[in-house]
Amino acid sequence: MITIQFLFFLKIDEDKNNNFKFVFMIDAQLLNYLEGFLTDKRKHLFKKVLDNRTNHFTVVLEDIYQAHNASAVVRTADIFGVQEVHTIENKYTNRVSRHVAKGSQKWITSKRYNTDGDNTKTCLNHLRNQGYQIIATTPHNDSCLLHEFDITKKSAFVFGVEANGVSDLVKEQADGFLKIPMVGFTESLNISVAAAIILQEVTTKLRKSNIAWQLSTKEKEELYFDWVQKSIKNSAKIQAHYHQEIKEK
Repeated sequence: MITIQFLFFLKIDEDKNNNFKFVFMIDAQLLNYLEGFLTDKRKHLFKKVLDNRTNHFTVVLEDIYQAHNASAVVRTADIFGVQEVHTIENKYTNRVSRHVAKGSQKWITSKRYNTDGDNTKTCLNHLRNQGYQIIATTPHNDSCLLHEFDITKKSAFVFGVEANGVSDLVKEQADGFLKIPMVGFTESLNISVAAAIILQEVTTKLRKSNIAWQLSTKEKEELYFDWVQKSIKNSAKIQAHYHQEIKEK
């Protein structure tokens, strides 16, 4: 087994009560070494994409059982610059179809909630702690029409299982409801289509606004490091070789 040590920790004061938090620090020398395996074009692309990434909006998939639907949403999140996708697995295991996702899963931060039967509650609590309002994407008496949605608040858009939509718990705990206007005989959209319409609308408005929607410098640096590693074939062996050389010097 190859052990890679590319991060170290700094322990710093968090508050006056002597509580601490750990901060990840990137090994700049290792990063510089790994960048040598990438073309300038690749590095420029990473930085360009990072400049358009956001955590102002995030996506939550609750018990999606069809792999092609979940995969299409992941691909949509990548296309519109939404960095994080949260998957809740109470009844069904989330699966990604490489054919549908087209590799987008490599660049998205995916967080899974599958430890017990209260995964929905755990996910929603985590998102609230991160400052998100919970928006259930479902027709409801109090639903906001998509074009009227207030983009100023950090929002987590929850999409539910294909047949029944979001769970009762999501409806009970939602801070708001969102629906796409429809004028035809059909009253519902495929989840992947609904996600694409919503994310295209809200991210377009977001980029035209004065909201500070971009990732922090620290977030960009950590993602850049992660993407660099994922782009290099046999990255683990290369890093092990690097650390061995460091030890021998």
